[in-house]
Amino acid sequence: MYINPYVYLFIPLACALPGKIDAEGDDLVSEKLSTSTPAADRDTSEPSSSSSNLATETKYEWNSNGYVIFCPCMGRFGNQADHYLGAIAFAKAIGRILVLPPWRTYRNVGFNEWFKVEPLQEYLPVILAEDFMKQLAPKYWPPGKRSGWCWQSQQSGTTTCDMKEGNPFGPFWDGLDVDFDDYVVYHISYDDYEIDQWKTRYPPDKYPVMAFKGAPARFPILEKHRHLHKYLQWSDTIMEEAYEYINRTFPGQKYVGIHLRNEVDWERACEHAEGEKTYMASTQCFAAHAGKTVTKKMCLPSKEEVLRLTKNVVISTRAKHVYVATDKNPMIAELEEHLKSQKVKVHHLDPWLPQIDLAILGQADHFIGNCISSFSAFVKRERDAKNKPTSFWGFS
Repeated sequence: MYINPYVYLFIPLACALPGKIDAEGDDLVSEKLSTSTPAADRDTSEPSSSSSNLATETKYEWNSNGYVIFCPCMGRFGNQADHYLGAIAFAKAIGRILVLPPWRTYRNVGFNEWFKVEPLQEYLPVILAEDFMKQLAPKYWPPGKRSGWCWQSQQSGTTTCDMKEGNPFGPFWDGLDVDFDDYVVYHISYDDYEIDQWKTRYPPDKYPVMAFKGAPARFPILEKHRHLHKYLQWSDTIMEEAYEYINRTFPGQKYVGIHLRNEVDWERACEHAEGEKTYMASTQCFAAHAGKTVTKKMCLPSKEEVLRLTKNVVISTRAKHVYVATDKNPMIAELEEHLKSQKVKVHHLDPWLPQIDLAILGQADHFIGNCISSFSAFVKRERDAKNKPTSFWGFS
């Protein structure tokens, strides 16, 4: 079987009930402790109502540079975010406008439900997919002239893309009311050395809209694209809910945020981690440590490792609270017993929307995450953009 070397396999999104969105972000296939920012210096004020999530083009004028849209259909939120940042870099490199696709859960979630649009405009021109389909597509990308794009090996001889085959692909495009009339099968990568080929082979006057089956990006995210996370800023709605919890639970006090992955599927995935040079999101730890390999302790830390590192960070930061985000066991009793002498309270919210967990972890005075998890990787990138400290189980 030939595997696409540039785009990882797209794993259908696990079904999630409407009551609570499952966004613990990792596919199951494939520092030194420092003084934290004082709680008094942490911005826990609620966002100003003047900050909006309005569409990016008020006049909706067609741009002759062409457009890029894609289905963020690989796995859950953490993986989708990795791909999203890579697609942002790709659209920027080829000089096209990025049509911001909705995130995919059990439904399409508009980009601006979770993130602000305006910060992205500082990096490249963008438009919400919903606005593009309503205001521009009827005239400039009408039914009958919509091509779906996908990578295929030259040896395969395939000339179609199966753009809507299976879930989440079909429901994603149906949510935007898109059917495809033709296909563009390409054989080039998204790497820098082939960017010029994209521009010369597919000029916007002939190919005005590139609609990709999956994100035009590598997974996991490339090191050089991590900095783009600074343009991915939570919406006011998300931050208002996060700040409400922070101000109510840790009023003016320091807290350490930790991420624990310990459910059964993750345990099974970690059985294959030992000795791998890269495994899922492990490059977030190894980028500056050439020659390192993944250990099972990093992927699935023991109770002793969780207690050890949490206590070290609590003592270092003089925190009075520990906030736990997890997919199964928050270890509240064990942590409280181990931190009894520090008089630390342990909290676990289990919010209806895991993005609230991410926002709360991003604001912590110190964060301890899982090297292998793209959920942790999201928090790490956000904190890096704000110069906030992060440690990792089995590594720090």
